[in-house]
Amino acid sequence: MAKQEEQGTVEASQDDNTVEKTNKAKSASKRKVSAPETLPVDGRKPLYFVERDLEEILQHLDGLRSEIYPRPDSEEFIPSENHFPSVCLIGLGRCGSNIALDVASLVYNARMFYLNEAFNEEKAQQDPEGTSLRWIRRQLHMPRNKINPVYLIEPIVLLGDLDKDISGRIRLSTRNNQNNFLRDYRKMQVMDLSEVHAGGAGNAPILGQYLGRIILNREAAQFSHESWRQLHAYLIDSCGIKANQSRLYFYIFSAGGGTGSGMASEFGLAQQNAYLTKTFEVAEPEAEDNQRHSFVFEPIFTSGICILPNISDDKVELSEALHINAGRLLCKYLSEEWDFSYNYEDERERDGVENVMQRIRPWNAMMLISNDIMRYAEASDDAVTRDIDVNSMERYANQYISQQIFNILTAQAVTSDYDDHYFRRAGIDIGETIRLDANDLFMSLAGPVAIAYAESVVPDLNGEKRSGQIDIDDLFCRSIDLPHFNEQTRAIEGISLLPVEAGHYREALQSFREGDYNAASLRELHFFKNCSSVVSIVSLPKDYKLSYVDLNRLKTHLNNLFPNTTLKRYALVIGASANLSLTTLVAKSPCLSDDFLTLLVAYIKRCFAKDEYRFDERLDQRILDLIQNDDFDEAQIDELVNAYENPAKILDTNWFAIKPMYERKYRELIRDDERFTSINDIRLSATNIKKAIRYLREIYRHRISRIRMLSLSH
Repeated sequence: MAKQEEQGTVEASQDDNTVEKTNKAKSASKRKVSAPETLPVDGRKPLYFVERDLEEILQHLDGLRSEIYPRPDSEEFIPSENHFPSVCLIGLGRCGSNIALDVASLVYNARMFYLNEAFNEEKAQQDPEGTSLRWIRRQLHMPRNKINPVYLIEPIVLLGDLDKDISGRIRLSTRNNQNNFLRDYRKMQVMDLSEVHAGGAGNAPILGQYLGRIILNREAAQFSHESWRQLHAYLIDSCGIKANQSRLYFYIFSAGGGTGSGMASEFGLAQQNAYLTKTFEVAEPEAEDNQRHSFVFEPIFTSGICILPNISDDKVELSEALHINAGRLLCKYLSEEWDFSYNYEDERERDGVENVMQRIRPWNAMMLISNDIMRYAEASDDAVTRDIDVNSMERYANQYISQQIFNILTAQAVTSDYDDHYFRRAGIDIGETIRLDANDLFMSLAGPVAIAYAESVVPDLNGEKRSGQIDIDDLFCRSIDLPHFNEQTRAIEGISLLPVEAGHYREALQSFREGDYNAASLRELHFFKNCSSVVSIVSLPKDYKLSYVDLNRLKTHLNNLFPNTTLKRYALVIGASANLSLTTLVAKSPCLSDDFLTLLVAYIKRCFAKDEYRFDERLDQRILDLIQNDDFDEAQIDELVNAYENPAKILDTNWFAIKPMYERKYRELIRDDERFTSINDIRLSATNIKKAIRYLREIYRHRISRIRMLSLSH
C-alpha cells in the first residue's frame, strides 16, 4: 500500500476485444503507432483510459472544432483547417467553473469592444457614462477618451462540476449579460459529468477524487454524451500532437471543496499520463498525403491554479473541513512533486519508461492564491480586515485570478522592438529572456508558485505616450505588497500568498521602503531566500518604450530579493496591456510560507495523528523540527501518525457505510474486475507525509554556491 499514489498514475489500456473490433472498422489509411506495452504498477493494470485509435481521436477533434468555430455557408468547409487556441482553461467545481466563466466573459467582452470600436466611440459620445463601456474600460484598465488595442487570445474554456445543474447555474450567472455571451462564445464548453454522478462530492475531496477516477477510467465511447467523447479526445487523448494545437492548460479549482480539490489532480494526472506515454512512442514514417495523422510531438505546460481558504480571521477555526481539504491537496501534491523531481537513488533511476510513468505529477506547477489575503484588498486606514465578508473576499480573489490569467493569455509573444544591445545595456543576457509559450514555462516553473503583481498608468503628453517617468521602485514594491487596490486602475495588486504573518510582513515591507529599497529585511524570509527560480513578465502598451535603466533597476531588485535563484527569466511583452504591468512568478519556496505549512499540518493532525497527539501542539512542533533538523528520521513520522488517512474525520458520518456505495458505482460503470480500484487505494498514507516533508526539507535547504574571480597570476 506504500505505492498507492503511484498506482493511480499510469495509463489505462482498452479491453483487447474492443480494440480489435474498433480497428477492423477503421480505414486502412490509419496511422499505426508502435507504443510500449501498457505499464502496470505492482502487477496492477493501469487506471486511466486513453484512446489508442488515431482516426477516432481525429474524428472527435473535428467534431469539437465544428462546435467551437462557426460553420460557414460554403460546402468546402474543412474543420481541421481551424486550429485550436494555444490556451485552455479548465474550471472544476463551483469555484473553479465560476472563475473560468469570468475569464471567458472578460475575453469575450474585450473582443466585442474592439470589434465594435467605432460603435463604442459613438455610443460613448452619446452616453459618456454608459455602463457597458464603463465596465470594459474598468476591466481592461484603459484611460478614458482613448482606445489602445490589446492583443487577445481567446482560450478554450471547459467547465466541469458534479452538480447536475451546472448548465442552469451558468445561465443564471450570466443572465444580465446583454451580449449573448453564452450563445456567441462557442469556445466555452460544459463537461457534463452527471452520467457518472449528479450529486456533488459532499465537500469530501477523497470522494471527488474517486469519482474523477471513475470518469477517467471509463472508456469514452461508453458515455452517452457525444460532447464528452470530443472533450476527452481534446483534453486527454491528443495533448501534444499536431492535430491539437493547444499547449497551455490551466486547471482552476478551490482547494477547500470536494469536487474541485478531488477531481482536479485526477484530470491532471490523466492528461500527464497520456502526454508522457507519447514520449516513449516510436512512430512509423508518414506519407506526404497523410501528414495530418502525424504525431508531431511538442511540449505542453500545465498548471493548477489553486484557491486556498482563509485562515487568518480570528473568527475562523483552523479545524474546519475546508482547511483539512486544502491540507490534503497540498500534502498529495508535494509528495508527487518529490517523486517527480527529487526522489532518485542514483542516476540510472532517471531513465526508463516504467520509472517515469510511476512518477508523474498532475501539473508542471501549482499556482497558489489565498482567499484569506484578499480581505486586505478592501481594507483601508478606516477599515478593519476582520469585518470584510466572505463573499467580498471570494469576489476579489476571483478578480485577482482573472487578472493574472488574462495577463498570461495576452503574453504569448515578445516584441522585436528591442534588440540585443538594449538588453545588454540593461544588464540582461538575451538568453535570459523568454516567450511565454509552453516550452519556456515548462523549463522555468515547477512546484508551488506564488504571484506578485502591480501595474502603472504610463505617462501621457499631448495624447502621445512617451518613455520614462515610471517609478520602477514603487512598481516593484507594490507588486510584493499585501493585496490592495490600485487607486488609478482599480486592479488588485500585491502578492498572492503572504510569506509570513501579515503584521510581520508589513514591518519588513516598511523597512524595505524606508531603507531605500534595501532588501536585507525581506530576503531572509524563506519565501524569498529559498526561491529556486523566478519568471518576471513586463507588459507594455505598444507605443510606450521602457528605458533600459528601468529594466536594469528591475533586475537589481530581483537579484537583491531572491539571492539563491538558479534561474531568473524575463519576458517583455508589447501591445498586450493598456498599462505597464509587472508580474513575477515565484517558484517552489511558497511551500515554506506560514499559510501553506499551517494547512498541511492541520490536515495531518486531523486525519492522521495518533490519539495522543491530536489535541496538543506536540505534533505541530515535531513536524517543524523534522523540516529544520539536519537529519531526517522517518521513524518519527511513524510514531506520530497512523498508516493511512481517516476520511471519516471530516465527513462526520459512517465512512464504512459510504465506501461500498461508491465502489458499487465503480463496478457498475466499469465492468472489468482487473481495472477495479477500491476507494482505499486512493487514501493518502504515511508515505505521502514522509515524501511531502522531504520536499519541504529540500526547499528549506536550497541555496546556490558563490564563485569568486579566479586567477593563476596571484
